[in-house]
Amino acid sequence: MALAPKFSGQAYSAGVSPKAIHTLELFLDYVCPFSAKMFLTLTSSILPLLPEKYPGKLQVIFRQQIQPWHPSSTLTHEAGAAVLRLSPNKFYLFSQKLFEHQKEFFDVNVVKETRNDTYKRLAKLAGEVGVDEKEVYRLLEIGDEPGEDGGLNVGNGVTDDVKVMVKVNRLTGVHVTPTVLFNTM
Repeated sequence: MALAPKFSGQAYSAGVSPKAIHTLELFLDYVCPFSAKMFLTLTSSILPLLPEKYPGKLQVIFRQQIQPWHPSSTLTHEAGAAVLRLSPNKFYLFSQKLFEHQKEFFDVNVVKETRNDTYKRLAKLAGEVGVDEKEVYRLLEIGDEPGEDGGLNVGNGVTDDVKVMVKVNRLTGVHVTPTVLFNTM
C-alpha cells in the first residue's frame, strides 16, 4: 500500500529508488513486547545489511498499529506522529528509543499519571534523539477548555494524523501486532 508523503519518515529507504522491487511493511505497537523484539532485531541486524545486500530492491515501512487493549498505545503512537510531523528523519531513532523504554509505558507505569504527564515523558524521549521536546509536547498536549465550537473531544495536534494511520491499517485488515506484509501479502 502506498505511503502518504506526510508519513515518509516511516519508510527506511537506504538506496531505494521509487522503483523499488519489494516492500516490507511492519505493523508494530510501541507497547507490544513482540513488536519491540522485532523492531530492535530489524534495526540492529537487518537494516544495516540492506544497502549492501539488496541495494535499491527493498523498502521497509514501519506502520504504527495502535492496540486498544494497551491503554497507553494511543499516547505512544501520538508521540510517534508528532516526531513524524517535526523531524521525519528522526522517526526510526525515536522508535528505537521508545521500544528500548517501552516498559515505562506499560499499564502499571502510567495508571497513576495524567495523560499530559505521560506526554511530557514521551516528549522527553523525543528530545533525547534530537527532536524539539517542547514542540513535541505542544503537539501532544490536551487542553482543558472546550473547542471553538463547544466540542469537548478536541484531541491534540496529531489527532488527524493518527486517524489517517488507523484508517490505512484497517483497510489492510491488520488487527494484531506484530504483523508483517511482504508486497501487500
